[in-house]
Amino acid sequence: MSAVLLHDGLYFLLTFALATLFAMGGVGSAIALVPTLSMLGLPLNLAKSIGLFVNSSSTITASIMNFRRGVLDIRFTVPLVIAVVLATPVGAWLSRYVPEHIVQWVLAIFLLVSAGLLLFNKREAKVAYDRTWVMLLLGAAVGLVSGLIGVGGGTPILAVLTLLGFDPKKAAYAVSFVIPFSTLSGFFTYLSFVHMDWVLLGVVTVAAILGGYLGGRIMHYRLNAAQVKKLIAVLLLLLAAKMIWSLLA
Repeated sequence: MSAVLLHDGLYFLLTFALATLFAMGGVGSAIALVPTLSMLGLPLNLAKSIGLFVNSSSTITASIMNFRRGVLDIRFTVPLVIAVVLATPVGAWLSRYVPEHIVQWVLAIFLLVSAGLLLFNKREAKVAYDRTWVMLLLGAAVGLVSGLIGVGGGTPILAVLTLLGFDPKKAAYAVSFVIPFSTLSGFFTYLSFVHMDWVLLGVVTVAAILGGYLGGRIMHYRLNAAQVKKLIAVLLLLLAAKMIWSLLA
């Protein structure tokens, strides 16, 4: 019994720390949680399904609040939602047939790209292009990759929306609304073929919610979000390096 408590306590503290850190930078923690859980010995598909549910739990409250406050631009948010809801389960389903080392390479590349976006994206609008088909294509591409590797995909969506000319705050509201749809649809797809550890899922989810709340409070009152994002980017680079080293070894 004590070993089980120690095991769950370790995952709780780890998830709480990651969720707090990533919430301080306004980024979902699943992108780091999935490779970390996998490195600790969890089956990759189980780690991905837990990561998807954690992202849902930590973003759904913000999504509801933003919708009720009327700050969402429904015109381009709805196509994104439709695309990710359709594409994420496809990516999750495909993960059953894609060799695990290929998925790990995709995840490592995703970590590198996300770190680069956090470090170098200056959020300067380059063009103003918001056609519906562009939103559908963006949502489908990110949803497919998100389902395959088990993360929310908020960072690349936010970066691309900014480059398409949308106000960063407006884009962030849209992304926070889209992510729960993406992650929940992927999570339920994984449930169809993954043996879920419900106790571990509950422990990690509670830790993520508490850490997300604490991180948001710290960011709002204490810290510069840009500095925290640089720290997060360094962490993502370290995780990517560790994964690539393991894959090449």
